[in-house]
Amino acid sequence: MAVAPLQGKTLGSYQILEPLGRGGMAQVYRAYHPQLERYTAVKVMRSDLVAEDEFLTRFRREAQAVAGLRHPNIVQVFDFNVQDDTYYMVMELLEGDTLKTRLNDYRVRGERMPWGEMARILLDVLDGLAYAHQEGMIHRDLKPANILLTKKGQAVLADFGIAQIIGSTRHTVSGALLGTLNYMAPEQGLEGKCDHRSDVYSVGIILYEMLTQETPFDADTPLAILMKHYNDPLPLPRQVAPDVPEAFEQVVLKALAKRPSDRYQSVEEMAQGLYKAVQEAGIELPQTISLPMSFSTPEAPSESVAVFSGTARQQISDVDFSDQATDVTLGKRLEGEIAELKEAEQVALAKMVSDQTRGSTAVGLPSTPTIPTAPTDAIDPTMRTVMVVFNAIGLIVIGNALMGILGGLSDWHTFEYGWTAEFFLFSGLLAMIMTLTRNIWLFIPTGIFLSTGILMTYSALSSDWQVWTYLWAVHGLAIMTSILIPVNLAARRNNLS
Repeated sequence: MAVAPLQGKTLGSYQILEPLGRGGMAQVYRAYHPQLERYTAVKVMRSDLVAEDEFLTRFRREAQAVAGLRHPNIVQVFDFNVQDDTYYMVMELLEGDTLKTRLNDYRVRGERMPWGEMARILLDVLDGLAYAHQEGMIHRDLKPANILLTKKGQAVLADFGIAQIIGSTRHTVSGALLGTLNYMAPEQGLEGKCDHRSDVYSVGIILYEMLTQETPFDADTPLAILMKHYNDPLPLPRQVAPDVPEAFEQVVLKALAKRPSDRYQSVEEMAQGLYKAVQEAGIELPQTISLPMSFSTPEAPSESVAVFSGTARQQISDVDFSDQATDVTLGKRLEGEIAELKEAEQVALAKMVSDQTRGSTAVGLPSTPTIPTAPTDAIDPTMRTVMVVFNAIGLIVIGNALMGILGGLSDWHTFEYGWTAEFFLFSGLLAMIMTLTRNIWLFIPTGIFLSTGILMTYSALSSDWQVWTYLWAVHGLAIMTSILIPVNLAARRNNLS
């Protein structure tokens, strides 16, 4: 539902002139302040998104925080107010185009933005983000349409704070999913979690698109896009566009890690990585961004104007790219699909646990789940236990037989010196049974047999049994360790459960 037309009306001290554009959350008008003789941009919130009781409180709190941001790479907010249930924010009016428009200009021409230009734009964006993050503000809806490229040669972030005003982690409009799916971090899309590293991910997607002219994850349905962000491996930029500098690809891979802990931990760190990539690739970094291509200037004459219609529009590989807007109703539409997906995962998990525990032999702690080493129905669990015990006993018999054969073929008194091998054979038997049954308590006799075998072997081979005047202390420590390890493991498992 769009806001009502306001052209020709007055909001506060601002005379509303012509509309400039419309997004998923608001409509933007050019306005004029007669007393200040200043043209501004007025962003009016969609009326159907401000119906909840707490919106006014949140609007005032968040808008005040946004208005407090003072940075050359963030659109300045001058004023905010409400008039006749119309919520609006007054911002500086910048001449230029958006990164979305600039990328489409290049697409129509069959060209690609220069590497240095890409880096300059994103370094400006990261500089603005770093300041905002220090002030406790997260953007949450970073995309090319929200990056303005001004005639002064700067990249400036727009719509900062709109996501917080329409909804935030603690204050969310019912059914609202904020952000644009193609640029949304996995944890933001499916888990509802969002922090400064979610902005890092979105910047990584923007860089990926600048390098390859396409976003990495796309699908026919919104849920499928979310799942690709969450599960699918990232298509390498150099596989899509082989001439992409390898150093740039490394920045993309780091920024687009699935887990936030594996990404750049701050936008400052990402900026350092990008600047280092520029140096490694030997790319000249411009001080400012080139002037907009989408309107006539001395540097960009009229023939450079891009028209997205007819055959020119067909040259755009992703037509939807020019129409993307934040859809705040998407969460409501996806709510049922995500719930069904999670329910299916729970059912599958329950079935897996049931299959693992079905028919298992309860040995030791009954709460320990059985993890089968073969398909559950392929071999009966009791038969597997019998087979393991039989094989272990066979190992002991074979070990003794080999020692007897060795003694018969040589003058070495095998059993006189090698009898301690029995300890190792029995500890091996217990270890095999412990592995099969997942019974951690069998670690106690296994450890005792093993440690005893080691100490006895030393005494038997050295014929020095006097060492037991102090080895008994070592033996006691080994026994205590064999007991403490399974006890600690059991306690940790109980805490996790």
